[in-house]
Amino acid sequence: MEQFSSNPFLKKVISLDDIFTPENFTEEHRMIASTASAYVEQEVLPVLPEIEKQQFDQSIELLRKAGELGLLGSDVPEEYGGLDLDKISSVIIMEEIGKTRSFSITFGGQIGIGSLPIVYYGTDEQKEKYLPYVVSGEKIGAYALTEPSAGTDALSIKTTARLSDDGKYYLINGEKQFITNASFADFFILYAKVDGEKFTAFIVDKNSEGITIGPEEKKMGLKGSSTTPVILEDVKVPVENVLGEIGRGHLIAFNILNNGRHKISAASLGMAKRALELAVQHVTERKQFNRPLSQFPLIQEKIADIAAKIFTIESMVYRSAGELDRGYQYCKENNIPYRDILKQFAVEASINKVFASEALDIIVDEALQMHGGYGYISEYEVEHLYRDSRINRIFEGTNEINRMIIAQTLLQSKAEWPDFRKLDEGPSEEMAQEWELLSNLRRLAGQAMEMILQSSENYKEEQEILAWLANLAISIYAIESNLFRVEKLLANKAQKKIKEKKLLAKIFAYEASSKIVSEMFKFSVLHDEQIKQQQEKLFKMIQSSNNDFVHDKRLIASVVITAGNYSGIHKL
Repeated sequence: MEQFSSNPFLKKVISLDDIFTPENFTEEHRMIASTASAYVEQEVLPVLPEIEKQQFDQSIELLRKAGELGLLGSDVPEEYGGLDLDKISSVIIMEEIGKTRSFSITFGGQIGIGSLPIVYYGTDEQKEKYLPYVVSGEKIGAYALTEPSAGTDALSIKTTARLSDDGKYYLINGEKQFITNASFADFFILYAKVDGEKFTAFIVDKNSEGITIGPEEKKMGLKGSSTTPVILEDVKVPVENVLGEIGRGHLIAFNILNNGRHKISAASLGMAKRALELAVQHVTERKQFNRPLSQFPLIQEKIADIAAKIFTIESMVYRSAGELDRGYQYCKENNIPYRDILKQFAVEASINKVFASEALDIIVDEALQMHGGYGYISEYEVEHLYRDSRINRIFEGTNEINRMIIAQTLLQSKAEWPDFRKLDEGPSEEMAQEWELLSNLRRLAGQAMEMILQSSENYKEEQEILAWLANLAISIYAIESNLFRVEKLLANKAQKKIKEKKLLAKIFAYEASSKIVSEMFKFSVLHDEQIKQQQEKLFKMIQSSNNDFVHDKRLIASVVITAGNYSGIHKL
């Protein structure tokens, strides 16, 4: 049996057939997108004002409506009431839900970290007891890992679990913090250390005696989501509610966090598209100096830059979704638990999470800027997006820890790193310069990794240069995802918007390359002569580009403004 491998950086030859892009959506994918979009527009957005006032009965009712539509069961097997959809469909749903601000966190907690541990690690009895009710929205899940003294360092939790004298249950004591959905959840996926040492996951019913739900946190954003402490005092949890193996809870936690990072990236994409739509609507209607703001070149540049970032997030997220689905189908065909290969997607999860969350922050900032003073007024939706987006860089692992994951994973696999790789179909002449630019970035990454490994045995403490290496890897993955997408479009000339998508891929490639290469001067370890030559080569390639990005960005902006939103570039 051929072993499944997903590392996006180590394959020397890539087939376009293995790359999934949004243009590859099936009719079923489009139907799912339509269902999710209608749910958002007709059910969620009209009641968001009440949700923002923490009228959680609205959130509970919305989850039940989502259950009726099948939106809560995409990742749940059919035998437990789910739909067992492909992983692309799961991402489509989360992208649409990403437009719902606070409610997207409630929804994400239900279909993701609040239930997937049971899907992937639960016994048949646990699945039968909880999953049908999760899918219908009758029971709501929450994920209780974080503690006052244990955030990014999750393994340092202090919550304990002690087996009772009769061996029938565990007594759990401790305090959890910042728990999403806690005030109206029916059960928690909760982590504690058995005998103070063995990191273990439990399913804890909220109605258990000894559980106290603290007050709602007063947050900067996401005011319509529930976020509270959870205090446990001698809470009796039946032994049959141990999730997975005792002492192996870290495997569950890290795998589920990886999955959560993929879903955050998809939700960020949805929020980014919403921010662009609001900005375009405002600059089209608002007039200054006797003409709409949309006619001013600086506004057009902002719109084009946002479109380039959205296009790139979209390329990355759906490329990864395709890889996740290939892994999922491989597991089904070979009767392997999906959880066993989830860790192979850790790098993509971290890359997408960092890029999407940071791009989103820039996007909502620029969208607010285009609103002028109105963007600072709370009755305008963009003001909410500005505050709500900020948390994405913090939860599911801060972007700093995710950068360390990316860099350290790459350094551990340096021996397998190919400085050059090719498409089996060969790059098109139209994008040849961009492929050459990408190849030189890969070569630079290989040289940089070699110098980092040679310079210090304790390279893990050199976090500044590790963060730069992670940024380089993110740029490579992002540029490459765009180029793969464009190559597939060029191979199928019937596709629409090829010109605009080519321009977006080119704009992003040169601007991202320029930024990452210009940051190299900070690190003495990169002052090696060979690396300097590579840096100079990249600068020359960037400077010698004959692209007219001022003109190109105006063209992109006109397409988006005419359509009124991102659908001018790509429509689901």
